[in-house]
Amino acid sequence: MERERLAELLEAVRRGACPVDEALDRLRALPYEDLGFARLDHHRSLRNGFPEVVFGEGKTTEQIIAIAERLATASDNVLITRLAPGPAEHLLAAVEGFEYHALPRVALRRARPIEPRGEGTVLVVSAGTADLAVAEEAAITAELMANPVERLYDVGVSGLHRLLGERERLWQAAVLIVVAGMEGALPSVVGGLVDRPVIAVPTSVGYGTSMQGLAALLGMLNTCASGVVVVNIDNGFGAAAAATRINQRR
Repeated sequence: MERERLAELLEAVRRGACPVDEALDRLRALPYEDLGFARLDHHRSLRNGFPEVVFGEGKTTEQIIAIAERLATASDNVLITRLAPGPAEHLLAAVEGFEYHALPRVALRRARPIEPRGEGTVLVVSAGTADLAVAEEAAITAELMANPVERLYDVGVSGLHRLLGERERLWQAAVLIVVAGMEGALPSVVGGLVDRPVIAVPTSVGYGTSMQGLAALLGMLNTCASGVVVVNIDNGFGAAAAATRINQRR
């Protein structure tokens, strides 16, 4: 249950608009709900600030729909990552309010208006168009986590003037998520231009010796630019979650 929804429920009880028994019934699934094949962590939003996110790969269509239905009941906004188009089509038909973004393979439900908060803007930067699936996963996740988000795409080091022409946007961002495949050089360049946190995301884009993103990952881990941290290969979601904690720190 999201913090805002729980606050509304407690306020309704305080006013006498909601009977205590009804409130207890709505809270009975906390801290988790056992579906047999999954234990849904309805308490996560209260602990971490955002509801449990569903990883779509490896789950059957029926499991995804069942999980989505229960999360939609407990939380206003729901995020499912790495969801293939086939299961996504069935999900949209079965559960009201979901939308699907095919490029990053993300399904989401925005039942409550999202009020952006935080220190400033999360800027998602991608090296090339081939990196957009991961970059969009990061951008959409950061938006759903209530960050103001901007995008700066296709500014890789093979045409460095494209990045340098956008230096003002780099300097104005509160947190930067930099997504790159191939040799993974872009986060090092960005890290040398800004005094803000840079979260590097290696992608599995590249020719044979890129080793499905391992070359980019190692290049980013070995960066000489200070203030650059690295998440796992293709992990746009993880980068967005980290950027949220930085941007919305108390």
